Amino acid sequence: MPVTTVAEPATSSPSVDDARPHAVVIGSGFGGLAAAVRLGARGYRVTVLEKLDAPGGRAYVFRQDGFTFDAGPTIVTAPFVLEELWQLCGRRMEDDIDLRPMDPFYQIRFHDGEVFNYWADVEKVREEVKRFAPDDLEGYDAYMKASEANYKVGFEDLAHVPFNSMLDMVKVVPDLVKLQSYRSVYGMVAKYVKNPRLREVLSFHPLLVGGNPFRTTSVYCLISYLERRYGVHFAMGGTGRLVEGLVDLIRGQGNEVRCGQEVANINVQSGRVTGVRMKSGESIAADIVVSNADSAFTYRSLVPPPARQRWTNNRIERARYSMSLFVWYFGTKKRYEDVPHHSIILGPRYKELIEDIFQRKILAEDFSLYLHRPTKTDPSLAPEGCDTFYVLSPVPHMQSGVDWAEKAEPYRRKISEFLSSSILPDLEQQVISSHMITPQYFQDDLNSFHGAAFGLEPIMLQSAGFRPHNKSEDVKGLYLVGAGTHPGAGLPGVISSARVLDSVVPDAAQAKGAR
Repeated sequence: MPVTTVAEPATSSPSVDDARPHAVVIGSGFGGLAAAVRLGARGYRVTVLEKLDAPGGRAYVFRQDGFTFDAGPTIVTAPFVLEELWQLCGRRMEDDIDLRPMDPFYQIRFHDGEVFNYWADVEKVREEVKRFAPDDLEGYDAYMKASEANYKVGFEDLAHVPFNSMLDMVKVVPDLVKLQSYRSVYGMVAKYVKNPRLREVLSFHPLLVGGNPFRTTSVYCLISYLERRYGVHFAMGGTGRLVEGLVDLIRGQGNEVRCGQEVANINVQSGRVTGVRMKSGESIAADIVVSNADSAFTYRSLVPPPARQRWTNNRIERARYSMSLFVWYFGTKKRYEDVPHHSIILGPRYKELIEDIFQRKILAEDFSLYLHRPTKTDPSLAPEGCDTFYVLSPVPHMQSGVDWAEKAEPYRRKISEFLSSSILPDLEQQVISSHMITPQYFQDDLNSFHGAAFGLEPIMLQSAGFRPHNKSEDVKGLYLVGAGTHPGAGLPGVISSARVLDSVVPDAAQAKGAR
């Protein structure tokens, strides 16, 4: 079945006589698009270069057989980080984007069919906790207070700090010690609640940003409070509608997004960027370059080796990377009215499966799944009377040695049989459109090192100042945004990485003079 992409609006190129300093942004994921908007608001002429034939990066959109499939993020939290980008352009996001709150946020389904509804209403969640384990209610309340404390430090105080030096890290150590950030997310949850299933309900969130709940620093417990405070939302028309809205902002600033434009390397002279060279052979001069490409790929494949001192191949290869994903997109000729918008389907093993994925790097016989049914909220994403779905399974990245050309279809079939026997009866007979992506796609199409879906794994020694810096340590005039730099993966994280640029990228007048 043919896959087509989102139609790209016509590009209007800035005038060659444009006197503004020139910023080239490599990649049009949310981090790159947010960076382009911010740089445009600060007086830069911006050119966004995208390898794929449509913008979005991990938020690419597949269209086939009348179905719309969001390839990447489907959960919008902290909508204010998006609203700020519209405000920088003198516009209101609500005029362009229709965000709908989800309730419940997720339905969490255990392997025996028991269900925990993660409601937007705090008291309804507390009732769910009481239903599972009355003795854990007090512990749950205490955990949420700890989550709030982590949110205030990890998101409000630190997400926009550039961490240019070790001194920046030293300053935050007392707060991190006070928060017991040496614990894992699961360890922090286990400190407060005893019921095994509640521990799973409260600790799965790091998987949404590529982290192992048993190894990811407990700072990421902040996600629980972030969701409670701001809700979980869905953009009508799909996540691709957000991408279209950001591209429209960039073009409204007189700047451009060029798709089908693959960068071969970043040009560096005397330790400073001078622009980029395209695979086509074209060279584009720039005063600054912002890479929204995978950080490991940026340093390993785009920055010339002589210009690299800190992020050498050895250091990149010694780092630890997130898991990858197997995602099956499918459309059905009937509607499954009882299936919620977001379902987390947990398998019979929790810690053991996560160890298979992250440590042992083997493709296990069992799985846990995220099932997305956007047509619960927006029926326009499928033909009339049909449903659009995707089902996501965390899997090891390409260091596992799995041959996905051979394994993808049997793995899809196994997932389909499971769904058919549980939440989606008669599924195989109802599917009329199908598409898959595997770790091979993340490696080959998205240039993610090892096919890791979220870049560097968010463990303590690969967080904040220990990640590749937003302002390159190796090359003057080079900046990084996206999942592989600070603060990390997830929609709020990558958009916040662009906000860090406000404190490290020089004003437009200074940038023009520095070249």
